[in-house]
Amino acid sequence: MKRREFIKVAGIGAAGAAIASPAIAQSSPEIKWRLTSSFPKSLDTIYGAAEVFSKAVAEATDNKFQIQVFAAGEIVPGLQALDAASNGTVEMAHTAAYYYIGKDPTFAFGTAVPFGLNSRMQTAWLQVGGGAELFNEFLKPHNVVGLLAGNTGCQMGGWFRKELKEPADLSGLKMRIGGFAGRVLTKLGVVPQQVAGGDIYPSLEKGTIDAAEWVGPYDDEKLGFQKVAKYYYYPGWWEGGPSLHNIVNLPKWESLPAGYKSIIKTASSLANETMQARYDAYNPPALKRLVASGTQLRPFTASIMDASLKAANEVYAETSATNANFKKLYEAMTAFRNDQYTWWQVAEYGFDSFQIRSRTRT
Repeated sequence: MKRREFIKVAGIGAAGAAIASPAIAQSSPEIKWRLTSSFPKSLDTIYGAAEVFSKAVAEATDNKFQIQVFAAGEIVPGLQALDAASNGTVEMAHTAAYYYIGKDPTFAFGTAVPFGLNSRMQTAWLQVGGGAELFNEFLKPHNVVGLLAGNTGCQMGGWFRKELKEPADLSGLKMRIGGFAGRVLTKLGVVPQQVAGGDIYPSLEKGTIDAAEWVGPYDDEKLGFQKVAKYYYYPGWWEGGPSLHNIVNLPKWESLPAGYKSIIKTASSLANETMQARYDAYNPPALKRLVASGTQLRPFTASIMDASLKAANEVYAETSATNANFKKLYEAMTAFRNDQYTWWQVAEYGFDSFQIRSRTRT
């Protein structure tokens, strides 16, 4: 079945074939929306997911429902995308929920939290494990609804001007880092900086920041970070499987016909799948190119990882003690993660570990 045909079926149901076309026309009004992205057009992976979504909606409705995508800065700055959807400046936004932890740290669970879920677990929790219901309950007072619409897979730990060996080496570093991880790294002496994707390179180049994390090899190479920082660290323990969302203005969402809501859900799932597939396909050759050009690839040392986990657990306890919404989602996510790893260590991890050790023998 072609994608367009599939989405149409998802939108109107199997019974739709028996509906006369005048009835379909009445339930399929012509609507034009605007979507503001938090990302620059140069990133065909993360910005491109919104384009995949918009195209799918248009195709499924014979262009009756058109959603025009705008890059960060064209309507509002990238870090104001949620506000634009909430106040009705635009009908929807494509963004990372953890950009808005300044409003409430609970936003972080919509994207990723330190030592949280990998990408498949994140999707499972949000789609099947009750995470989406909890997150949308939290979002409702902000006048929006969230739909899963992207995942980058596990991210890198970022670019540093100097080598890191011990936790003390992090002290005093001004680092661009998004989300809840900044609060964790503050305990290790890092000075977190919230910088939009398109502004990271000039900030590194000018020395306004000493280090930066973004996503992974494909995007990082495009943004040119290898030109201004030598050491590339992994893993991004704060983003094991960060998800993106389509954030829709709640009154606008509720005003849509049921068929259009179904199409938006299906197209958002397509964006989610496509984004991760692109990162999984594009990151390996990009990493090879970076290393070949002189990038120094380094793992975070065990002492840094242990200190980071200790700091994360402290922040979780402190935040849960004062924020009931945060506590509710943290406990739900942690219980889901622990059950997941009971399974992953049996099959997934066992298979992947063997494959990694054996790949030169096949």
